[in-house]
Amino acid sequence: MILIYSGEITPRLEYTAKLIFEDILHQKIYLTTNSSEFKKSDLPKINYSVEKFDDELYIKPHRLLFCKALIMPDFKSVYYNNSKYFFETSPDSILPFDPLAASFFIVTRYEEYLEKEHDQYGRYSGKKSILFKNELIEKPVVNIWAQLLANQLSAKYPDIKFRKSTFRFLPTIDIDNAWAYLHKGFARTAGAFVKDIIKGNGTQIKERFKVLWKVNKDPYDTYEYIQKCFENVKEKPIVFYLLSDFTKYDKNISHKKKPLKNLIKSLDAKYLSGIHPSFISGNKKKVKKLESEILRLSGIIGKGVVRSRQHYLKLTFPKTYRRLIKCGIDEDYTMGYAAMAGFRAGICTPFRFYDLKKEKETSLRIFPFQVMDVTLHDYMGLGPAEAKEKISQLMNEVKEVGGTFISLWHNETLCNNKHWEGYNEVFEYMIKLGAELESGK
Repeated sequence: MILIYSGEITPRLEYTAKLIFEDILHQKIYLTTNSSEFKKSDLPKINYSVEKFDDELYIKPHRLLFCKALIMPDFKSVYYNNSKYFFETSPDSILPFDPLAASFFIVTRYEEYLEKEHDQYGRYSGKKSILFKNELIEKPVVNIWAQLLANQLSAKYPDIKFRKSTFRFLPTIDIDNAWAYLHKGFARTAGAFVKDIIKGNGTQIKERFKVLWKVNKDPYDTYEYIQKCFENVKEKPIVFYLLSDFTKYDKNISHKKKPLKNLIKSLDAKYLSGIHPSFISGNKKKVKKLESEILRLSGIIGKGVVRSRQHYLKLTFPKTYRRLIKCGIDEDYTMGYAAMAGFRAGICTPFRFYDLKKEKETSLRIFPFQVMDVTLHDYMGLGPAEAKEKISQLMNEVKEVGGTFISLWHNETLCNNKHWEGYNEVFEYMIKLGAELESGK
């Protein structure tokens, strides 16, 4: 057990201390405001207060963890270990920055609550984040800072033992469009033909005809290939299904169609299932859409739905997560950027959502992902070789701190057509590397 002294124990401090010491470092903690108890104790201990007592491990705290107002805090940057960190602390502290305050600021997505400008889809831009601005977006800094604290404790208290975290690889698939041409219905199919004719898209007209006449397989029907790739994956993959009504940004086939129901049932027999809440479900006037989509999936698989990932990765703090909690979702896998790979919350360990407006820890567990196919190809413009290199870099960052590497792929991007040529090799490389690192090779 690790004893932590502070002049005041707030929900913010308690949440952050548990995250760093219990969730990441696997050590129980005890928080106290009793200075006498702290001074007399023989336990490994940290003084997180404005007053230093003796030669104990000391961190002068930034005021962030003792505030209740949701305003941008004042903090200074500091260079340490060749990186630019933030929330500078005192010269007599064991580190030149406050890792607890910095971790809380990043993990809670504090800055996203305050940002008013968003992209065309209503999303927060990663380029506005403190991690991007300090060139830390591709580093799991919260895990790294936790290890810095562990090193300080081990040096001061040689008898303390930290259980080494083991690397986990968790691949996930989003099914936004189960098929490119099949099962769309007469109106949508006819409309698509007309659009292709107007645009002079002869190649797509021929492809559509061949699929509809069962000469060729539907290009988005990559499920057998996915299953083959997943054969040696240790962690059970998760598949997220878009089951909304048809809208501008939500274009899967109807949840009522038997082929889609059969597909979901067959995949659910092999993998874990999750809901892919529609783009429109994030509209405050459409709050009941989320509940209906969850019920649709529950009805198909015959059991409760506890996992989700937002379509278009659209997150609004704290509304999105509050709605998920209200609808019985326990785990969310949206935490990542569409436009860049890396660590949106600076962490590669699942963590509980802290509602800053209610100032409390919630039951919802957040599983951040590090890389998405569309990010690598469309936003970053990486070819297959560069994409493999980026995946390897990020995966090794996660491996180094014993975190969980989560990837996001789509069934349609594995069709290996001209646009996605070579990305099947990227997917296979990622699966193989993840399995090797998980086995300790």
